[in-house]
Amino acid sequence: MILPTQEEILHRIDQHATAREDMFGFRRELLINALDIDHARPFLQPDTTAPQWNRHRWDSHDGPEEYGRNYLWFAVHKILDHRSGSAGRAVDKLTELAWLFGRDDVVTAMNSAAYPMYGAPKITVFADGLGWPLHSLAQGPGWRDAFIRMAAGLPCSPDGCVWGCEE
Repeated sequence: MILPTQEEILHRIDQHATAREDMFGFRRELLINALDIDHARPFLQPDTTAPQWNRHRWDSHDGPEEYGRNYLWFAVHKILDHRSGSAGRAVDKLTELAWLFGRDDVVTAMNSAAYPMYGAPKITVFADGLGWPLHSLAQGPGWRDAFIRMAAGLPCSPDGCVWGCEE
C-alpha cells in the first residue's frame, strides 16, 4: 500500500483545519499519525523523540492497515453499544483512512451514505469498499443481526430499541 506523500497529508490536514466537518479534530488526528517525526513535529510536544513518536503512531499497531482493521472492530462495537460520540469519531477516522489508502471512491461513497443508526451505513461502505468483511467483526449472531439491521437504517432489534436507535 502506497500512502500519499508527506506534503499531500499536510495539505489535507490544512484543509481540515478550517473545515466544519472536522470541528473536533478527529480527522486531523488520524492524518497526523501518517506523518514521520519531521513532518509531525509542529503538532507534537517539543520534547517528543523519534522513538516516542514511532511507538505512539497508529496506537502501537504495525501500520495504518492493522490500525484500520482494529479500529473498524472498535467502530462496530461502539455502534452496537449506541455510543453516538465514539461512533461519529470512528466515521471521521475511517473516512480519512480510506483517503490515506488512496480510495477516493470509498471516501465519496461514505460521504454519500446516510448517517442514521450511529453511522452503521457509512462503516459498512468503508468495510465493503476495502474488502474487510464485517460479519467476522461482530461477536455472536445477535450482534451480527443487530449491526446488519442498523446498517440498513433500522433499529437494532425488530422489537424496538430501548437505547434509542428508533427510525
